[in-house]
Amino acid sequence: MKKHLLWAALLSSMIFAAYGCNKAETHKPTSMEMSKPHKIVVYQVFTRLFGNTNTTNKPWGTIEENGVGKFKDFTDKALSELKNFGITHIWYTGVPHHAVIRDYSAYGISNDDPDVVKGRAGSPYAVKDYYNVNPDLAADPAKRMEEFEALIARTHKYGMKVIIDIVPNHVARRYEGSNNPVGVKDFGSMDDTSVEYKRENNFYYIPGKAFKVPESLDGYKPLGGEAHPLSDGEFDEIPAKWTGNGSRESQPHFYDWYETVKINYGIKPDGLKDFPELPAEFTHKNYGEHYEFWKGKEVPDSWIKFRDIALFWTKKGVDGFRYDMAEMVPVEFWSYMNSAIKMENPEAFLLAEIYNPKAYREYIYLGKMDYLYDKVELYDTLKNIMQGRGSTDHIIPIQKGLEDINRHMLHFLENHDEQRIASPGFAGKAEIGKPAMVVSATIDAAPIMVYFGQEVGEPGAEDAGFGKPTRTSIFDYVGVPHHQRWMNGGAFDGGHLSESEKSLRDFYQRLLNFVKQAPALEGSYLEIHGFNQQQTDWYNDRVFSFVRWNQDQKLIIISNFDVNETFGFELELPNHLLERWGLKEGEIRLKEKLYGEVNPILKIHHGKAKLRVDLKPLESWILEL
Repeated sequence: MKKHLLWAALLSSMIFAAYGCNKAETHKPTSMEMSKPHKIVVYQVFTRLFGNTNTTNKPWGTIEENGVGKFKDFTDKALSELKNFGITHIWYTGVPHHAVIRDYSAYGISNDDPDVVKGRAGSPYAVKDYYNVNPDLAADPAKRMEEFEALIARTHKYGMKVIIDIVPNHVARRYEGSNNPVGVKDFGSMDDTSVEYKRENNFYYIPGKAFKVPESLDGYKPLGGEAHPLSDGEFDEIPAKWTGNGSRESQPHFYDWYETVKINYGIKPDGLKDFPELPAEFTHKNYGEHYEFWKGKEVPDSWIKFRDIALFWTKKGVDGFRYDMAEMVPVEFWSYMNSAIKMENPEAFLLAEIYNPKAYREYIYLGKMDYLYDKVELYDTLKNIMQGRGSTDHIIPIQKGLEDINRHMLHFLENHDEQRIASPGFAGKAEIGKPAMVVSATIDAAPIMVYFGQEVGEPGAEDAGFGKPTRTSIFDYVGVPHHQRWMNGGAFDGGHLSESEKSLRDFYQRLLNFVKQAPALEGSYLEIHGFNQQQTDWYNDRVFSFVRWNQDQKLIIISNFDVNETFGFELELPNHLLERWGLKEGEIRLKEKLYGEVNPILKIHHGKAKLRVDLKPLESWILEL
C-alpha cells in the first residue's frame, strides 16, 4: 500500500511538471477565439435509424414492415435541437452507397446477393459505390445525391460540421459505380486477375479458385430464411479475391468479413512495401511538406482512387471523415491522402478508427491524422470501472502515457460497434455512465463523442435480425425506441420521454454545452487523485479528481463512480498547485457548473487548501474558482 501511495504521489508531481509550461496557459485568447468552441463535440448518428418512427421491430423486417429514416428527417427543428444540445460536428454514419437487399433496379442499381450481405439493410462498411449515397436514405432515390447535398447545407446552416465514413481497407464483394466522374474506373475493373498480386491491381486474387460462400453457423440463414431469387448459397466470383479482414481462403469463415474484399495498397503478399517510404524526419513535417513529398511520385492505383473519392466529397461540402479500420492500411497512404485533403480544406476533421496503441504516434505524425479512437485505453478502463471490475487508479497511467498526444484522442462511451451503456451486457443502467462521461469530456482537450440515443438511455434491446441485442443493429431496418420517444413523431421535443430519460438528456446537454465553451479544457491538467488518497481514508478508488486550468479559468473536477454509496471527505489541493494558481490565505466560494446546486468553500489556512465534498452516487462536481 505504501508503495502504491508513493507511486501515486510521484506520478502526480511528474504530471504537474509535464504540464506546468502548457502553451495554452500563457496564451491570451482573442475575442474571436473565445467565440469559437474550445472543444469539439461529435454526435454520431446512424443515418437510416435517426428519423424512423416505425415501432414494429420485426426480426429481418423489410422497410415496409419496420420503416427507415431519411435524409429529410434531419429537419430544421432536429438540427436546431442538436445544435442546442451542444453538438459541433455530426457524423452521419452509413451515407455512402453500400450493398443492400432491396430492388432499386429501376434506378440503374444492380441487386445485391443476400449470400454476401450481412442483414437486410446491409453493413455500411461494405461500400458498393463511393460516388453515390445509400438509396434507402432518399425520399426519391433518383435524387438521392441532391437530398444529401441539401442535408449538408442544412447542417452548415446551424453551424455544425458534416463527417462521413470512408472505408479504405475493403469494399463490397460486388463494387459497381453508378455515378463515377469522367475518367474514374471502378475498383478492380482494370485488374490483372491471373496473378495474386500486382501493384496496380486494386484487389488480391486467388488464381484458379472460385469464391465459395462461407458455411453457416448457429443455424444462420440469409434474410432469416426468407426466399429470395439470389439466395442460393452461391456467389459468382472467379477468381476468388482476398476477404476484407485479410483471409486468403477462397471460402472464408463465417466470422470473416466475407461480405467485403481487401483493397491492395501496394503491400506484397509477403508484407514488403511496393511504394516510396517516408523518411523518418517527416514525423516533424506539416501536411504541406507531406503533400510536396508525394508530388510526382508513382503510387499504387488504389491510393489515387481513394484520394479522389475523398476530394469528391470535400468539394461537396463534407467537412471531414471517419476512417474505418485505419491501421489495416499503410501509414504512407494516409500521408498521401490526408495531406491532399488538408490542401483543399485545412480545417478538415480526420478521425481514424485504430486499436493499436503502439501505432498511435505513427498515424498522427506520419499519417497526418487529427484524431484517433481512444478505445483500448480510456474507454476500456472506464468500462471496467463502470462494471465494478476496475479502479479509478487505472486512469492515472492512461493519461500519463498519452500526455504528449492526448488532444488527438477522441473519447466516447458508445458508438455503433460498442455495447449500449444501458444494456445488460454493459452496465444495465444508463445513469452509470454519468461520471465516466464527465471524466471523458473534461480530462483533456480531445473531442468528445455521443452516439445517438445514448443521451436518453437507449439499451439496444431489439433482436433485429443479423444484429443482436446490446448494440443497436447496423445491419437491419429497426426502430430505436428510447430515441423515438425523444423524436416524438418528428417534433424532436422529447414529448414521450420518461422523467428519468429527460433528466439524463438534461445532464448530457448541460455537460456538453459547458465543455464546448470552457477555456480551461485547452489548458493544463493535474490529477489530484493520488495525492488525496494519501490524505484521508474517506477518499477511495471509486472517486476520481483532477484540476484543469489556464489563465482564464480554473476548474476542480470530482466524480463518484459508485452506484450506491455517497462519499464525504475533505478534498485537498497540493501546495505546488496553490503556488501555480497564486492562491492566498482565506476562503474562496466555488461555483458548481453542471447544476449549480452546491457552492462549496475552498478554505486556505497555513498553506493547506481544503474543501468539503459530499458526492451522491454517480454524482460529479465541476467547480470553478
